[in-house]
Amino acid sequence: MATASASAPSASPTQDDLAFWMAAIATRQDRAAFAALFRHFTPRLRAFLQRAGAAGAAADDVVQDVMLTVWRLASRYDPSRATVSTWVFTIARNRRIDQVRRERHPEVDPDDVELIDPADSAEQQVSAVQDEARIRNAMAGLPPEQAEILRRAYFDDLPHTAIAEQTGLPLGTVKSRIRLALARLRLTYDQP
Repeated sequence: MATASASAPSASPTQDDLAFWMAAIATRQDRAAFAALFRHFTPRLRAFLQRAGAAGAAADDVVQDVMLTVWRLASRYDPSRATVSTWVFTIARNRRIDQVRRERHPEVDPDDVELIDPADSAEQQVSAVQDEARIRNAMAGLPPEQAEILRRAYFDDLPHTAIAEQTGLPLGTVKSRIRLALARLRLTYDQP
C-alpha cells in the first residue's frame, strides 16, 4: 500500500515517500504509486525542461517520455546511487539532449522531392542511372562470398570487425575479400 501522502497530492512528499513509491512500482507495478510520482514530477519536469529551452508541446512530449521510462525502468532504480528525484531528472536531462540533437540534425530522406536539384539535367540523371546499372552488373559478376562482404561493408556501412563477427570469418579474410572484390569491380567498371 502507498503511504498517506500518495493520496494527498497537496502534501509535499518526502524522499522516503518517493523511494517507497518507486519501490512499489518496481516490485508490483503499483499504479497508485505511479500516479503519485506522476503528479509530483510532471509540473517539476515541465518547468525544468522549459528552462532548458523546450517549448510547451516539446516539453510535454519529453515529460511523457520520461514518465513512461520511469514506469518501464523502475526496477533499475538503485537508491544507493541516487535519490529518486536525481534519477528522474537525469532521465529528463538526457531526453532533452536527445531532442535537441534530433532538432539540430533531422533525418534526411534522400528521395524527398524538395531535395532534388532542379539544375540536374536529364543527361546527368541518365548518366547516374547508367552508372548504377554498371555497378549492379559488376557486383553480379563477383563471387558470392565477395559480393556479400562488399554489400555489408559499403551498403550496410559495417566496419570490417563487425563483418568478421557476423560471418565468423577471420578479419584478414574479410579485408582480403573486400580488396579482391574492389579490384574486380575496378576492372569490370572501367571497361566501356
